[in-house]
Amino acid sequence: MTLLKSYYQLCKPNVVYMMLICAFVGMLLAEESVTSFGYLMVALLGIALCAASAAAINQVIDRNTDASMTRTDQRPLPQGELSVSHASLFALVVGILGALVLYLYVNTLTMVLTLASLVGYAFIYTVYLKRATPQNIVIGGLAGAAPPLLGWSAVTNTIDPYALLLVLIIFVWTPPHFWALAIHRKDEYAKESIPMLPVTHGIVFTKLQIVLYTIILFIVSLLPYVVLMSGEIYFFSALILSTIFLYYSIKLYQGKGDEYAMKTFQFSIYYIFLIFLALLIDHYLITNQ
Repeated sequence: MTLLKSYYQLCKPNVVYMMLICAFVGMLLAEESVTSFGYLMVALLGIALCAASAAAINQVIDRNTDASMTRTDQRPLPQGELSVSHASLFALVVGILGALVLYLYVNTLTMVLTLASLVGYAFIYTVYLKRATPQNIVIGGLAGAAPPLLGWSAVTNTIDPYALLLVLIIFVWTPPHFWALAIHRKDEYAKESIPMLPVTHGIVFTKLQIVLYTIILFIVSLLPYVVLMSGEIYFFSALILSTIFLYYSIKLYQGKGDEYAMKTFQFSIYYIFLIFLALLIDHYLITNQ
């Protein structure tokens, strides 16, 4: 049981669950009514396996850094619960299984997009971008923003502009979400010489960037209504949620040190879930009437 739990934690389950929720939203928005829940579950399984593989690869590569940071030192590899070879083999096997599920039972496009997301996060971001530039989370955020597109393509076998708009929302949301946490963990990143924005440019500059990105997110979040993808329920939900997010970012900017950093980070998680929930409610209650 302990070994199974270690492999489970190697998959970063909370991150994978969040990705699956976003992918599921993309699936539901891609069609007027659900035609086959069984098919959607199979597609989610393939995406989940590839996401778990990416998470495991990330932990294998970052095992030494994880061991020295409070946020990550309890992970299976730093704790010695799993060997590097076993973790690597696990990542390879579940990644291949995920790709096969998508190829055999979903479609080739979704498999290619999912594998591209895996490579982007597990290798391009983890190996290179994370330690190369303070804009790491901005550039690398594209891989993390892909789930709605993966879900949409699983249903339609196309890259739809509406799906790309969902990707854009997550892409713009990621920097203020992550930088708020990075402010709180600034000393740990500095200790490992990881060039997160608070380390390279200071907390005040990072706070300003959070405010600016939140303003951009405010605008982007209204685009589904502007392009007639959604209706009034989504519009007012996005308006309220984005206003609250902007309030937190401004309070963070005005506060001293990392005061409000974790509150901003925690609300940002609620924000992305609730704004996607609003899209779904609007889709089924208004758009399809």
